[in-house]
Amino acid sequence: MTIYDTGKHTIYYHRYHIVWITKYRFKVLHGKMRERVREITRQVCGELGVTIISGVLSSDHVHMFVSVPPKVSISNLMRAIKGRTSRKIQQEFPELKKRYWGRRFWGRGYFSTTSGKITEETILQYIEKHSEKPTDNSR
Repeated sequence: MTIYDTGKHTIYYHRYHIVWITKYRFKVLHGKMRERVREITRQVCGELGVTIISGVLSSDHVHMFVSVPPKVSISNLMRAIKGRTSRKIQQEFPELKKRYWGRRFWGRGYFSTTSGKITEETILQYIEKHSEKPTDNSR
């Protein structure tokens, strides 16, 4: 059975797999820096109401499987996570400036895909059957 999330006026099931990399895929996500990236990411997600279902930090990239409320776009979520982690990591780990990082810690862009248990075919069948027996509320 699918467990839906709820907001004040919504019921939703929005699951996303998101992946992003460090600039030039430098393998720097180790030790304290790795823990700090994890901490900041959790904080940003908490502030936006995003639930982290699962996540993995490799040495040069991050994978997350998240539940995102309808009021938060994936682009805004990624802007917030990458922006805040980049700024704080570069402030807290000044040794990064020696490696020509410039103003960016993360590579440009990200990958995201949705996940759901209801297929397009199921939705189309539901709509088709729904229109066969119209009620007073839906015509």
